[in-house]
Amino acid sequence: MGSAPDRLLDAALCHVAFDGWSEMTFRAAAEDSGIGVDLARVVCPRGALDLAAAYHRRGDRLMAAAYMATDLTGLKIRERVALAVRLRLEAADREAVRRGAALFALPQHAAEGAALIWGTADAIWHALGDTSDDINWYSKRATLGAVYSAVVLYWLGDESEGHGASWEFLDRRVEDVMRFEKFKARVREMPVLGAALAGPLKALGRIKRPDGAPRDLPGRVGEGERT
Repeated sequence: MGSAPDRLLDAALCHVAFDGWSEMTFRAAAEDSGIGVDLARVVCPRGALDLAAAYHRRGDRLMAAAYMATDLTGLKIRERVALAVRLRLEAADREAVRRGAALFALPQHAAEGAALIWGTADAIWHALGDTSDDINWYSKRATLGAVYSAVVLYWLGDESEGHGASWEFLDRRVEDVMRFEKFKARVREMPVLGAALAGPLKALGRIKRPDGAPRDLPGRVGEGERT
């Protein structure tokens, strides 16, 4: 028997396709799991919103496990990124994701949804072994988060066999990201533009990734200074 949150989530998935991530789904999950609404409210104080967030994070964990179990020999970085995004989507139920997208599109939950997407991008880069600790830590996650969001929307409406059209769309978006990363490197090497941007780049270079803190917190500037 799994933990109470897992039992609640598993029970909720039987109702999400019909009632979305709603109070009705939350109460049905509490009853079906045998936990009861009062205890379920302790486990998930925000009800179905917490269940939807837990479902998203479960997908991140499943992606990471599947990626680590895959033979990556000979794969280029762009292929590894595309693979991780594909594994993330293949770990999800499309109707549950569709209902989640509708929930997190609401103004009151938009910040939560953005944080979850950031978390997915971070989980992917972490699985890929990203070691950046400066402004690149942020830019990589921001660009990949945008790619992931676009691919999810495409995937939700994709009726092609085996979602082949979605994977082609994914490859094109990842290629765009790789071109952007190459452009950033070339800018630094340009004599005139590189000199003009030396000051701003130096300032940006002081921005550090979160260290020893939850990944959804701001980073730091220099040593010990939180942004």
